[in-house]
Amino acid sequence: MSKKTLIIGAGGVGNVVAFKCAMNKGTFGDIVLASRTVSKCDDIAKNVYEKTGVKIKTAKVDADNTEEVIDLIRNTEADIVINVALPYQDLTIMDACVATGTDYLDTANYEHPDTAKFEYKEQWAKDEEFKKAGIMGLLGSGFDPGVTNVFVAYAQKHYFDEIHYIDILDCNAGDHGYPFATNFNPEINIREVNSKGRYWEEGEWKETEPMEIKMVWDYPEVGAKDSYLLYHEEEESLVKNIPHLKRIRFWMTFSQSYLTHLKVLDNVGMTRIDPVEVDGCKVIPLHLLKALLPDPASLGERTKGKTNIGVFVQGIKDGKEKTVYIYQVSDHEKCYAEVMSQGVSYTTGVPAMIGAKLMLEHKWYKEGVHNMEEFDPDPFMEELNIQGLPWQVMELDAGKTLEVK
Repeated sequence: MSKKTLIIGAGGVGNVVAFKCAMNKGTFGDIVLASRTVSKCDDIAKNVYEKTGVKIKTAKVDADNTEEVIDLIRNTEADIVINVALPYQDLTIMDACVATGTDYLDTANYEHPDTAKFEYKEQWAKDEEFKKAGIMGLLGSGFDPGVTNVFVAYAQKHYFDEIHYIDILDCNAGDHGYPFATNFNPEINIREVNSKGRYWEEGEWKETEPMEIKMVWDYPEVGAKDSYLLYHEEEESLVKNIPHLKRIRFWMTFSQSYLTHLKVLDNVGMTRIDPVEVDGCKVIPLHLLKALLPDPASLGERTKGKTNIGVFVQGIKDGKEKTVYIYQVSDHEKCYAEVMSQGVSYTTGVPAMIGAKLMLEHKWYKEGVHNMEEFDPDPFMEELNIQGLPWQVMELDAGKTLEVK
C-alpha cells in the first residue's frame, strides 16, 4: 500500500524536503506540502514537477492551531508528518500527531515564542503520550542537530570504546552578496546567536557571554575561519546519550561584517523580542527586522561558496588515546542546481528526508520520542552518501587539540 507523506513548512528547508521526497517517491508515495501561505507551497510544487516530473499536492494550515493540523492529517491520511515549520510550532504539531496516531519528525527543538531559549524538555515529556499512541517521534533530524548526532554515534560505534570530548564545528563560507542577511529564518538565527553561550564539562553546564570565546579552525576545502562558541541543542541530547563524556562544545563561524551589523542592530534595539509601542501600535522589533531582511529562501540563486560541518571527537580505543574528525562539505551552487535552494537549506532538508525515509522503511523505528544518536548510525550514513551529502573521516594525531583563545 502506497505511503502518504505530509510536509508542514514551505521555507527554504521545506523546499528541499519536498524535492528530495519527490526524488524518493517510491518510499514517500503521495506527498502533500502545507503552510500558512499556500502560494509558497504552489510555487514549490510547480518547481518540483518541472524538475522531477513528480506531482505533489498543496494545502493551507495554521501550524499554531492544533485542530487545524489534526484535520489536515486526517484529510491527507498521512503516515508521517515532517515538521519543517517554525520551532515554536513543534508542540502543536506533536499534539496533532498523538491525536491522529501519526509518526512525527522535526529538525529543531521547541522554542517558546516569548523566550529566547530552546531545550528538549517539553518534547521529551511527550514520550509516554507517543508510546501510548503507538507512534514514533524523531527529534532534530537536520544537520546540526541531526547529522552531527549521527556522526558522533558513528564514531562511538566504529572508532571508540569511550568518547571523552566532542567539538561540533559549523562553517558556512557562502557569500550571497548582501551586506547583511541570514541563511535561515532571521528571527530564529538572531535569537540563537544573541543567546549566551553554554558548554558542558565535567558534569555541569558552564555559561559564557555571546561570542566571548573564539578559536580559529582550518576547515577542509574552506580554510581557516574564526569560530565562536555558542549553545546548540544537540549538546543537550548527546550529554544524555553518550556515556563517559567529559566535555562537549559547539562552534560556528561568523564574518566580521555579520558581527558588526548584528552589534549595531543590538545597540539600537532592533533585535528585541518584547513589543514596543510605535504610533499607537505594538511592534516587536525583531519581527520588523525579519520583514526587512531578504527571505533566506531567496538567497539560493545568488549564494556561492561552501559549507563544512563536522565533529571533532577525542577518546579512548583499546586503551589508547584516539582523535577522529568526521565532516561533510557542500557547495551552494551545486545545491541550487539540484533543488533550487542554497547549501544551508540543503544540508538541513536532506537529513530530514533521510530520517523520515528510515522511519517509513522501519530501518529506524521505536515507539516514543527519540533523538538521532539513539539509532544505528550506519543506515543513515549510507543514505547521506546516496542522497547528496557525502562525508569524510580523518583519523588525526591523538595529541591534536583545538586552540581556543
